[in-house]
Amino acid sequence: MVSSKAIYYKDEKTQKLVNTDNEKTKVAIQIFGSEPEIMAYSAKELECKASIIDINMGCPAPKVVKNGDGSKLLLNLELVFEIVSKVVNAVNVPVTVKMRKGWNNTNIVAVEAAKIIEKAGASAITIHGRTREEYYSGKVDLDIIKKVKEAVNIPVIGNGDIKNAKDALKMFEYTNVDGIMIGRATLGNPWVIGQIKEELNGNVANLPSNDEKLKTIKEHIDLEIAEKGEYIGIREMRKHISWYIKNLKDSSKVREKINILESKQEVIDCLNEYFKTL
Repeated sequence: MVSSKAIYYKDEKTQKLVNTDNEKTKVAIQIFGSEPEIMAYSAKELECKASIIDINMGCPAPKVVKNGDGSKLLLNLELVFEIVSKVVNAVNVPVTVKMRKGWNNTNIVAVEAAKIIEKAGASAITIHGRTREEYYSGKVDLDIIKKVKEAVNIPVIGNGDIKNAKDALKMFEYTNVDGIMIGRATLGNPWVIGQIKEELNGNVANLPSNDEKLKTIKEHIDLEIAEKGEYIGIREMRKHISWYIKNLKDSSKVREKINILESKQEVIDCLNEYFKTL
């Protein structure tokens, strides 16, 4: 997810975010913004790096919506059409849109927005069944996802509260969506996607061993440091390590310790010592 303006003004930090050189599979790059011409320009700039250009109309973050971007776009459906159509016409890769059900409970526009997005030429829609006002509170609204699926002919992807195969199956069966998107459940648990796929296919999913978890954390640390250097990398890894060890024995004590460590070696030593106790 990158700012279209940052791409337009060739921001160096953003250029690092969209580096897909070593990716071994298809990659979607999501852009956010509210100026059609700049959105189209950034999409054109990025299509050589991405298999899909996705337009963000769902982000609830204050720093995004204060500029009229993200989920704020759902308050202006004419602008939604203009942005999607201009981006579609600018690139030769599929264009998709991620959106929420609306801005708040008096602005439930997902079905109308979906029809507009389809008319503008988008190839698929992902719908998170919450309003911007709800953020991630309460329960996902499966009914609105179902209505969006029934309203359009392009593929619809359901998003929200999918933590396991049971949740995934409920989403598929109740809404009849073409696919699912998993967000927060992957934090500290990248294995969840494979587990859900296995269980939906009738197989028993294997949980990662503690050795595999530790190995993955170390790989993640190396990648983070290679990308951003040790100073920033270790600080950014603190939250990820907290997610990885969540629900493990004495994880809160380890989290407190990790949060004050500053070097890679200190963190690795701490993790090695901790995982020996599990």
